[in-house]
Amino acid sequence: MRILHTGDWHLGRTLEGRSRQKEQEQFIDELVDIADSEQADLIMMAGDVYDSVNPPAAAEQLFYDAAARLTAGGRPLVVISGNHDQPERVASVSPLVRRQGITLVGMPTSEPVTVHAVRTGEIAKIAALPYPSEARLGELLAGESGEDELRLAYSARVGRLMQLLGREFTPQTVNLAMSHIYVLGGVESDSERPIQVGGAYTVDPSALSCGAQYTALGHLHRAQRVKGDGMIRYSGSPLAYSFSEAGQAKSVTMVDVAPGGEPEFKEIYLSCGRPLVNWKSSGGLEEVYSWLDEGRDANAFIDLELKLTEAMSLNDIQRLRKAREGIIHIRPVYPQMELELEQSARSRMPVQELFRKFYQRQTGGAEPDDSLVRLFLELAEEEDRRQPEEGEVG
Repeated sequence: MRILHTGDWHLGRTLEGRSRQKEQEQFIDELVDIADSEQADLIMMAGDVYDSVNPPAAAEQLFYDAAARLTAGGRPLVVISGNHDQPERVASVSPLVRRQGITLVGMPTSEPVTVHAVRTGEIAKIAALPYPSEARLGELLAGESGEDELRLAYSARVGRLMQLLGREFTPQTVNLAMSHIYVLGGVESDSERPIQVGGAYTVDPSALSCGAQYTALGHLHRAQRVKGDGMIRYSGSPLAYSFSEAGQAKSVTMVDVAPGGEPEFKEIYLSCGRPLVNWKSSGGLEEVYSWLDEGRDANAFIDLELKLTEAMSLNDIQRLRKAREGIIHIRPVYPQMELELEQSARSRMPVQELFRKFYQRQTGGAEPDDSLVRLFLELAEEEDRRQPEEGEVG
């Protein structure tokens, strides 16, 4: 069975008031082309259909159009709601679309989804878990288990529900899971709002261990694999939705898996959407205008930071915005301000973050892996222990 995994469409989202509708329409066109050319047997959309609980009519129309086009010929589509979605809104048209092979799961349930692949005749069982807020999780498990389960930590309760959803998995079916959730170890960006700070809504990968061969996740906008049983992946968002995603290559994931077999995947990179870029100018306005004259990043949305010795006037700002409509942010940095910001950041920055920034500078932007950071912290602690106390001779 060939499975096309996508998520985090955020239809209706804007960027500082700039519409992304045309880009999202281009994405749907590209997604339909991929589904057809790759002969996908099943589409799994892992949540955040919309960007808000009350999306604009154009966003809803785009979703309905996408669903109709993706299921032409009987191909099944399974959609779960995300933390941005209003669950009842996502599932409200279920009676109208069910016979077309479209399954819309708004609220968490203990019943798995069963789909049939027209091309191969295979059956897939899907443990489909929409965004499980504390309230929704508590309501569902209250009817399935006793008070002890309700008092379990959030991650353990998610695990309990995934076990219930996976109870119909068999060796003869393609066994899949799907959720919109933040799994420990995933790398987030600014545009996934809100990620719970402190781990309250963080799920351990073991909570997803329900026997699935492949687990399709949504919520994090960077495509990535998460360690755990089976294969667990975030497909990422199809467009860059914040400047923290600048430079990320956007993609969808194609998975091949047979009953009882190991899944194989490939990322299919997308060409749709305007890139988001960060410009940092140390040469002031003159350098910025030279970049504009060169046509640098002509189709991009731009976050501009420029070092200046004199204050920018309102006329300077207006002139820049007229020169390129894609300039979103203009942030002048003055020498004294830069020094104060750096000192402030350093005073609050954990030692491991200082090491990460040092390593990035020394290697031209490479990220140190976790084992290297741990080694640095161990060496730093050992050095602290070796330092003589005040008054000692060492």
